[in-house]
Amino acid sequence: MNLWSAGCSETGTSGAEGGPRKRTGRNPGTAPRPDPYTRFSGCPKTAVITVMDLVTRKWICEVVSGEETSTQVEVAFTRALELEGLLEEVEARHDARADAAAPSPVDEPLCPVLLAVSDNGPQMTSGSTREFMAMCAIAQHFGRPGTPTDQAWIESLFSHIKADWPQLEQITDPAVLTAELDHVRVEYNTIRLHAGIGYVTPDDEHEGRGPKIRNARRKGLRLARRDRIAYHQRQRTQRQPPKPPDAV
Repeated sequence: MNLWSAGCSETGTSGAEGGPRKRTGRNPGTAPRPDPYTRFSGCPKTAVITVMDLVTRKWICEVVSGEETSTQVEVAFTRALELEGLLEEVEARHDARADAAAPSPVDEPLCPVLLAVSDNGPQMTSGSTREFMAMCAIAQHFGRPGTPTDQAWIESLFSHIKADWPQLEQITDPAVLTAELDHVRVEYNTIRLHAGIGYVTPDDEHEGRGPKIRNARRKGLRLARRDRIAYHQRQRTQRQPPKPPDAV
């Protein structure tokens, strides 16, 4: 079962894992919140909801909108399901249940297509969102109220995006912001090495190339260490002074 996380972009805080503009006060009004729904500073009236894979850290998609409702959540997850090839599985389940002659019983319990991990914001807990998730065979798990570290993955994503691509904060046109986020997502997934998955790209980890890359890296480090030791041993041998001739 896949594990996905959803969250909305924030400007006032930078995430539970630290970064620029992180709030550190203990006052509830200044401490990091578990369900932040602020925006990029250049587009204060535009919100961004993002879906990412918790296991591989791949940033799957985002939705830029002037509203923060369950509609944006449904659009984001529908787009993510389609991009990951899971929408066909959801449709196949509906077809199997609608077909009375299906060989499998209708009441047979099925494993969810994926688990959606999110905060307790109204967009994720509304009745419309719950109905949509149930229709798509998506199970939901909510973080603890007042505990932003339960959303560390998505918080870390936003903090790194804003730190590594600061030009996003200067964009004032939502259309330009949408296009730039699409470009940043490609760079984040295919170029930037992620520390949380062993310094490989999220795309490599998502496509199953991560273990092979990490094994090759470890093998290369072992060979480099062996060659370095052999080199220094040869150098010490060459530097040894010649032995004096035997006395007659």
